[in-house]
Amino acid sequence: MPDNQTIETAMTETKPALHGVHHTAFPTWKPKSTVRFYRDILGLKVRHAITAKGWGPENHPDFLHFFFDAGNGSTIAFFYYVGTAPRPDLTGPRGYLGTARHTAWTAETPAELAAWRDRLRKHGVNVSEEIEHETIRSIYFRDPNGYALEITLQARPLEDVDVRDAELTIAAMCETFGDHEKTATIEDMWRRKGEMVRALVGEAL
Repeated sequence: MPDNQTIETAMTETKPALHGVHHTAFPTWKPKSTVRFYRDILGLKVRHAITAKGWGPENHPDFLHFFFDAGNGSTIAFFYYVGTAPRPDLTGPRGYLGTARHTAWTAETPAELAAWRDRLRKHGVNVSEEIEHETIRSIYFRDPNGYALEITLQARPLEDVDVRDAELTIAAMCETFGDHEKTATIEDMWRRKGEMVRALVGEAL
């Protein structure tokens, strides 16, 4: 488990900047349905496509790699590996682990979020009701491959207190769980965070 000095050093050292997500990528065994869903239903423009013969020591199959504009300079991309058998375990696992891996787009107004919900349902997509959690409101659905997708609205702006709260949560999480401490509980983490908050209050007095 990293100690406080290691975490503080990682947070303060000089590092190059990242400038947004370039793309996320997934395999697909339904290229036609995937194109219809992202290009025709979601309205994402095609930006780039690569076709290549396989290479390397692992008998890499021939493939197509195609990209859609996801907004603000980022893209969402798919690999179609020619002649390979579908792998449902890679494309659409169910349950909380299946939905943990997802792509979320931004809606700018409540009306826009509702319009997306209505459009998706019009095209036969199974969409959740709007779910509000903490500072965002979201709708959830899946693409033809089974990938979990989200459109989300920032319900209120994040403030400095939200950032500080997140920093304390992350610090308590790292100290409590490390990289998978099996005996620790969420209550252990909350207690550690409470100790950190009390220490900060004491410093401020």
